Amino acid sequence: MEVGVLGPVVAARDGAPVPLGGPRHREVLARLVAARGRVVGVRRLVDDLWDEPADGSVAALRTFVAALRRALEPDRPPRAPARLLVTDGPGYALRLPPSAVDAWRFADEVAAAPDDPPAAAAPRLEGALALWRGPAYADAAERPWAAPERARLTALRLDAVERLGGARLALGLAARAVPDLEAHAAAHPWREEGWRLLALALYRSGRQGDALSAVRRARAVLADQLGVDPGPALRRLEDDLLAHAPHLDGPVAADQVWERAAAAYERVVAPGAPARLESTVGLLRGLAVTGGAGLVAAREHRVEAVLAAEALGDPELAARVVGAYDVPAVWTRTDDPAGAAQVVAAAERLLAALPDSASPAVRARLLATVAVESRGTASARGPQAAAQAEALARGLDDPALLAFALDGVWMQSCTRAGLAPVRDAVGAEVVALAARHGLVSYEVLGHLVRLQARSALGDLDGAGGHAAAAARLASAHGRPLVDVFLAWWDALRRSLDPSAPAGEVERAYAGAVARLDGSGMPGLAAGLPALARLALALREGRPAPADERAWGPYEPWALPLVLAGAGDGAAARRALERVPDPPPDLLLEAMWCLVARASAACGSRAAARRARAALTPAAGELAGAGSGLVSLGTVAEHLALLDRVLQD
Repeated sequence: MEVGVLGPVVAARDGAPVPLGGPRHREVLARLVAARGRVVGVRRLVDDLWDEPADGSVAALRTFVAALRRALEPDRPPRAPARLLVTDGPGYALRLPPSAVDAWRFADEVAAAPDDPPAAAAPRLEGALALWRGPAYADAAERPWAAPERARLTALRLDAVERLGGARLALGLAARAVPDLEAHAAAHPWREEGWRLLALALYRSGRQGDALSAVRRARAVLADQLGVDPGPALRRLEDDLLAHAPHLDGPVAADQVWERAAAAYERVVAPGAPARLESTVGLLRGLAVTGGAGLVAAREHRVEAVLAAEALGDPELAARVVGAYDVPAVWTRTDDPAGAAQVVAAAERLLAALPDSASPAVRARLLATVAVESRGTASARGPQAAAQAEALARGLDDPALLAFALDGVWMQSCTRAGLAPVRDAVGAEVVALAARHGLVSYEVLGHLVRLQARSALGDLDGAGGHAAAAARLASAHGRPLVDVFLAWWDALRRSLDPSAPAGEVERAYAGAVARLDGSGMPGLAAGLPALARLALALREGRPAPADERAWGPYEPWALPLVLAGAGDGAAARRALERVPDPPPDLLLEAMWCLVARASAACGSRAAARRARAALTPAAGELAGAGSGLVSLGTVAEHLALLDRVLQD
């Protein structure tokens, strides 16, 4: 429920308007909003609402209150106590959170803004000012009780406009500040701070003449309307404008900094210079964490940069270019297998070509690159490179390098089932290391690794703590792709709650699937929606969906169960005979559990033996939950199922 008084009095529930009734109903609600949750006595309400209260005024007030309660809480059972417009002692009060009433929220946001840096204060104040739809308490404009509250809110609004102008100036956004400050000065010409900010914004926009004109208009208005001269701040600004005082220039906006720096780079660094390739990789690292489109572009141009660096014939330069792309990898399947294979091949060639005098850090970065880019493959080289990178990094005083190496270690920690405790330990070290040294992207990675590992171990409360920490960091530092993983984890969490209605879980997964669109992570997205629908079917005791086609990389392990569910036991057994070992990734246990279910459905003892041997080390885990995406239940129940197959 939301109530608005910054304009005509309105209410809305889930975005839909709530009919409040006539003018008296709206005024009762507005009067209670003005009290901000405090109790207003019946006698005070009657005196405030009626110019000449009559004998029936109290009864009429109770009628209005009853009607408002029905409007605000239409689903409240008969004779159940009201929760929003409550009776408290001798009067009534409105019980809503501060965020639910526009005037309360506005006042709180404006009060909090002075503690924010300009980059945070500006959007906060913009949002607060956007709450205004007209004059405050417009339906009670003539009522004496509303006058103090209208005056207070109006004063706060004028302060907020000026604070927003100051924040924009501090951010180098002078031109953007001008229109609002022009309107503000015209509507409230006696406020000197508005004129001062306007003149300064005009000057910083390259409009010195307009800036001087604004100061002189202010002087004329103050003299004509109030009979006073401008204060010292405005007089000093006029002198500074005439003198072109250096301190008036202010900061440069972020987009201008980018343009100037890029132009300087183009002038100073010669085309084809090796430094351009190293700078390019630094740019791509930042681009990769901006969202799906940035990730796709960074992946594409990274391969180009690697090949171009190798072509220069300088192994150490090429090694720096290859190893500098230390963007944390969050999923154990690569998004571009062909590109990853090219990067791995280049890294291996450079490792062989580096002279003995090459920096150990350069060598460690190449090894970490091999480990990360080999993820999800059955090659023994990935784990070997991860161990070598970690050993080198631990001997160097380079926290970022150690974090990169540990990313490779955890990427190669799915070589068998039951390794969630190992990944949890790696994640804990990454979180601690990254937090100490301000490595934000790796701190986010560490929390996601621990979210996955704690989920596998059945510690959903612990996983939730890491989800919250990752969300805070992602919001503060602009890491939008983190939300994709957190949406999937929220769906997983709901699916593991036996009391959660099936519809609620299905909606959560539908929302998570929608997040994959545009995420730039095909290695994550391929086949995942189908796998989630299969997990939901098994949760609800339904057979595997026979009409599913988009299994992607999970088809070899899902198909036998689908065929068995469709009643084609012979085809299911043939598929089980051909089923390979799952790749070493975070869904390894889930794939073996699909094999276990198909083995039980078909009575395939050979497949059951394979699945049992593979799953036994993970007996205490939740199957698939280590992905942070889906789960097929406990590994233990699948082991029990396999035991029954093998005993028959």
